[in-house]
Amino acid sequence: MFKPHVTVATVVHAKAQFLVVEEWINGKPTWNQPAGHLEADESVIAAAERELFEETGIRARPQQLLRIHQWIAPDNTPFIRFLFALELDDICPTTPQDNDISCCHWVSAERILTSDCLRSPLVAESIHCFLQNNPLPLEVISVFGDNFAQI
Repeated sequence: MFKPHVTVATVVHAKAQFLVVEEWINGKPTWNQPAGHLEADESVIAAAERELFEETGIRARPQQLLRIHQWIAPDNTPFIRFLFALELDDICPTTPQDNDISCCHWVSAERILTSDCLRSPLVAESIHCFLQNNPLPLEVISVFGDNFAQI
């Protein structure tokens, strides 16, 4: 049976800057959007909210759905990635709660798109999706049943 990894990511934008989280992988700094795996009994929106807090210290709910990506990583790991957007009024300080995140940076789209330290091609693709400005309302995602602890 096909069992892809289900992940969430949030493009956080404020004052023409984008928030990236930095973690060290194989001795090299690597950038990503605040992102992570869906947990059992959790909605994808709740997962995005949780990952945003864990990786940046920001407590906020994503505002829009940008895209759902199906991707196969170079090691043949299949992913389904729900990409969300969050527009903030101002650039804010960050306090990562996750020990895997060394710090966060507010950077321009150009700096992300030309960076050689992106975790995957989906990081740049997520910026392209944001800039296309074709979001969907969160209401296109719904949970069914009573088994979800967080919605």
